[in-house]
Amino acid sequence: MRDLLTLTAGALASHRLRSLLSMLGIAVGIASVVLLTSIGEGTRVYLVSQFSQFGTNLLQINPGKAKTVGIPGALGGTTHKLTIDDAEAIARLPGVEDAMPTAYGTARVEAQGRARSVIVYGVTPAMANVWKWGVRRGRFWPAGDPRRSSPHTVLGPTVLRELFGEENPLGRFVRIGGARFRVTGIMQAKGRMLGLDIDDSVFIPVASAMRLFNTDELTELHILYTHAQLAQRVEDTVRALMIERHGGNEDFTLISQQAMLDVFGNIMNIITMSVGAIAAISLLVGAVGILTMMWIAVGERTEEIGLLRSIGASREQVQWIFLVEAALLATLGGLAGVAGGLGLCALLRSLVAGLPIHTPARFVVAAVGVSLATGLLAGVWPARRAAHLDPIEALRAE
Repeated sequence: MRDLLTLTAGALASHRLRSLLSMLGIAVGIASVVLLTSIGEGTRVYLVSQFSQFGTNLLQINPGKAKTVGIPGALGGTTHKLTIDDAEAIARLPGVEDAMPTAYGTARVEAQGRARSVIVYGVTPAMANVWKWGVRRGRFWPAGDPRRSSPHTVLGPTVLRELFGEENPLGRFVRIGGARFRVTGIMQAKGRMLGLDIDDSVFIPVASAMRLFNTDELTELHILYTHAQLAQRVEDTVRALMIERHGGNEDFTLISQQAMLDVFGNIMNIITMSVGAIAAISLLVGAVGILTMMWIAVGERTEEIGLLRSIGASREQVQWIFLVEAALLATLGGLAGVAGGLGLCALLRSLVAGLPIHTPARFVVAAVGVSLATGLLAGVWPARRAAHLDPIEALRAE
């Protein structure tokens, strides 16, 4: 093996420019694949993390049965409304850790002569557990009967900054949709999700929200179950209970957060693979370059092949010389391409702040493996041609 590698390395070094140009084709292809798949994988990781920041052991119930399209209530309508009674019944089921009734809408929030329209969420203090989103300063309103409204609110950090600046708002009053509420807490900062500032919102008791938006039904019902292994069992139990409570009709839509994340992750994986396949077209160009170079090399080294055969080299040994030469050429190009791809990823991170780029180690290993396989495939035909040359005719070639 040492002699084989020495011989092939010497052959490549004797034609440096031609070897470098052939390696360049593979390097460009590998760099393109690494860069584009890193952007695709980074986007997938970023979006999944955005959706899972509120937890994964979640079920969501919307009123109305979704049929053929993914919009709850779009075609099926609803015969029964979601109620706080439904939430309390679900909370008593085995495997369910908590259930939170939710009603939300947009309303005008005013304080100190300033005002802005924000999303107002009607929730219960169970939100800190269900959505994994707690209060940074102050506290939620006291837990009690969710059917009773109370004039308390918790502000998101963006609303706090816009209405009160650096002042302490705890204990002060704001007007939400014309109604007066006392500020009891400030939420932890969550930042932006898919371009939406989720800190630009306020939270009030669910009964107060239903009265504010003049509705007697919930917008959604959020359920937290205790363990990921219980997901399907809890989903089946919740569905059976809701059908029973709604007179035998499945007039609601049950959405599993984990199932949604799995489907979304699969879609992004397919997109990443598709982008990588498009970039891999440049690898085909590199493979053709190696094949061409090796074909020319066989023609130039016909006398050498005849000499090798005349001193006892077998067809297989001659074939391996050219196969290893092609593989070495492609692997070196692949390593250069990986380095170039990682360098481009680092450059993009520095130029575009917040651009999601992620390069798993398996991508790097796969890129080097693909370059090796490309070299072997491209070298098969020239290697077989070299192996099947007649040694006497090869020696006469000079």
